[in-house]
Amino acid sequence: MDRATYIQFAQEKLKVTYNDISLLITAFTHRSYLNEHRKTVKEHNERLEFLGDAVLELVVTEFLYSNYSEPEGILTNWRSSLVRTESISAAAQRYGFEPLLLLSRGEKRGTERARAQILANSFEAVVGSIYLDQGYGAAKRFLEESILSTFADILSTGSWMDPKSYLQELAQSQEGSTPVYKVMSEEGPDHDKTFIIGVYVAGKMRGQGEGPSKQAAQQKAAQSALDFYTNKTD
Repeated sequence: MDRATYIQFAQEKLKVTYNDISLLITAFTHRSYLNEHRKTVKEHNERLEFLGDAVLELVVTEFLYSNYSEPEGILTNWRSSLVRTESISAAAQRYGFEPLLLLSRGEKRGTERARAQILANSFEAVVGSIYLDQGYGAAKRFLEESILSTFADILSTGSWMDPKSYLQELAQSQEGSTPVYKVMSEEGPDHDKTFIIGVYVAGKMRGQGEGPSKQAAQQKAAQSALDFYTNKTD
């Protein structure tokens, strides 16, 4: 991938004209790529990711504090929904980050879950590169367009709510019982397991979820149970 490609991407997609385009190239450089190209590549994106994560957190926090008067707990949940891996990975996909990623041959063949994490990390690194090259204002403008613009949809769909907490409230109010999560099966090697978990309320299964960790599978199971209560007619 040549420098001209990154310059064009920055100007057309990010709406940024970099003073130092190497910052953007570094933002797309995964550690694995550096390991295979030590003679030509000197830095990967983890330091920029560290910086961009802080900028992202500040911009989102400032936006929520300035525009909403809800209690801290709700604002914290809203912020989490905006900065979580799924949200920023989706933003990276919308902006077409994937073809620009510099990965090792092995990482290019990685799982969908691993790729989503790499995209999320690169998004934060790009934010860090914009901040370093153009300043806070430019980074904030990019995040307003790429992340904060999704907040209305998050509010309207209720996707900011933690499914497990919401299910517990619902189950206790409707059935007087607390949800219990049980592992139904787990498959795969330690580094790439898949868990299937069922959630039971008053001894009856109300939902089932699958995920790469017990926590992720529990969240999916909780969401499945919430769907059950939402569609319940009796």
